[in-house]
Amino acid sequence: MNVLVIGGAGYIGSHVVYELNDAGHRVTILDNFSTGLRENADARATLVEGDMQEIPLLDRLLSGNGDNGSGSGDKFDSVFHFAALKAPGESMEKPGIYTRHNLIATMELIDAMVRHDVRNLVFSSSAATYGNPEYLPIDEDHPQKPINYYGYTKLVIEQTLAWYSRLKNLRYAALRYFNAAGYDVKGRITGKEQNPANLLPIVMEVAGGKRDKMQVFGNDYPTRDGTCIRDYIHVNDLATAHVRAMTYLRDQDRDLNLNLATGTGYTVLEVIREAEKISGKPVSHEITGRRHGDPAELVAASNRAFDHIGWKAVHSDLTQLVESMWNVYK
Repeated sequence: MNVLVIGGAGYIGSHVVYELNDAGHRVTILDNFSTGLRENADARATLVEGDMQEIPLLDRLLSGNGDNGSGSGDKFDSVFHFAALKAPGESMEKPGIYTRHNLIATMELIDAMVRHDVRNLVFSSSAATYGNPEYLPIDEDHPQKPINYYGYTKLVIEQTLAWYSRLKNLRYAALRYFNAAGYDVKGRITGKEQNPANLLPIVMEVAGGKRDKMQVFGNDYPTRDGTCIRDYIHVNDLATAHVRAMTYLRDQDRDLNLNLATGTGYTVLEVIREAEKISGKPVSHEITGRRHGDPAELVAASNRAFDHIGWKAVHSDLTQLVESMWNVYK
């Protein structure tokens, strides 16, 4: 297929591009390099530097008029959308920025796809749409009650896609996951995430000497060691799921709303200990107070992903996650 990947030089997007190229698809990357890295962009893909908020550029890419960057002039069969801001805390302080980047830009993309009859969108959503867990593991039928503005933007987009599916015959896959981690198991992607806010890259920066120490937010939760439990998913597993979702949209002509998770959670201290074991380096940390809005445990079920696209995580045990990251950060 002929595929456009928006944010294809970013952390998750770059892994998906490699997976698409490995499978023989024709890939064009659109990235403004605000967070993406040129070194992570697969050289087999056509690279277009620009912002999805530039509507004339978006129209040109999606028009299929011979000047869309793909080198063929063919219409794109599918679009992947990874270009969003993703820091929950920041979204509560700067909702206007998240409105523009996540909501308005995505609405413009959806309208442009409809204008140019590009019918399939694989959307990087988030398990942040669920909010605080009412039961565990969280499945796709769990109520969606986001507790931060970032999660709200993802939910609004999912709801908009459902309407456009009914009204304009646009097919979409909304893929929800908590904590993406790891690096390409083949070692092809080595550019490190800039200014990370997630646990594992911060742990890596401490082990690698970039940070002196890190904070652990609370050790008095009702968990096995008092620290929060989270469900981590290897980015290669995510990439596989995204490509399979694209194929499902083409072959089944039906929408998808799927969790991508392992159903197994690790505590913050377990992650730190595993990083110390694999790196042979100390991970200096201090216990501080809880962060507002942090649930004690978040794990999700992915039975529907197995049933619909034959997917399950194969690289997401803690050892593989940490080893693949340390191979980059060391």
